[in-house]
Amino acid sequence: MTGALGQPRNAARGGGHQISHTITVSGVMLAADPAGVLYWPEQRLLCVADLHLEKGSSFARRGMMLPPYDTRATLQALHLLTARYAPRVVIALGDSFHDREGATRMAAPDRDLLTQLQHGREWIWIAGNHDPDPAPGIGGTFAQALALGPIEFRHEPTGSFGEIAGHLHPSARIAWRGHAIVRRCFAADGNRIVMPAFGAYTGGLNVLDHAFANIFGASAFTAHLLGGRRLYAFSAAHCVG
Repeated sequence: MTGALGQPRNAARGGGHQISHTITVSGVMLAADPAGVLYWPEQRLLCVADLHLEKGSSFARRGMMLPPYDTRATLQALHLLTARYAPRVVIALGDSFHDREGATRMAAPDRDLLTQLQHGREWIWIAGNHDPDPAPGIGGTFAQALALGPIEFRHEPTGSFGEIAGHLHPSARIAWRGHAIVRRCFAADGNRIVMPAFGAYTGGLNVLDHAFANIFGASAFTAHLLGGRRLYAFSAAHCVG
């Protein structure tokens, strides 16, 4: 394992070639990008989870001031990925906005960038617990869940076979050469995947939390940690709390 694992969280989101890493679910091989998205080549489908757009402005309304640039940073990072993969379909797995009114607070340049991202492709918003209802004026189509072949895309994981979900914001902590390294990760066991949160202001939940045991059963799954230019796979049993 190289020092790339210890690079800052957003290092994976810059330009340049990315090393391929695959995760299989229900017999379907998916490309897992170190930026935290999945790509299904046969369907030309890009999947991203938990954008939490307008989280900064949501906090500001409650008196907790954060730099108001999270939406722009998140959409720009996603723009790099749509340019890289040129998907025919993009699926956003819920909690795309941090609250029900998030879409109405978007700045005009951010709304224009979102429109640009959707141009020439199908864009599907999956309902999340933060944004259960269709948001006005943001384009795309809305669904509670979406089944495509052996795969079902949804926001909250249920543990079902073939499921790709978000919601839990998985992260893993690894002890390495006397240091603790914490990275966002994909959690997967061949039958289901929980995706890392993509939003600029999103946190993470340790994969040893009971919420993951409820989905996968004990530690019988793999944490695919996001590195600067690649992913690093560890059995959940080797992660630390």
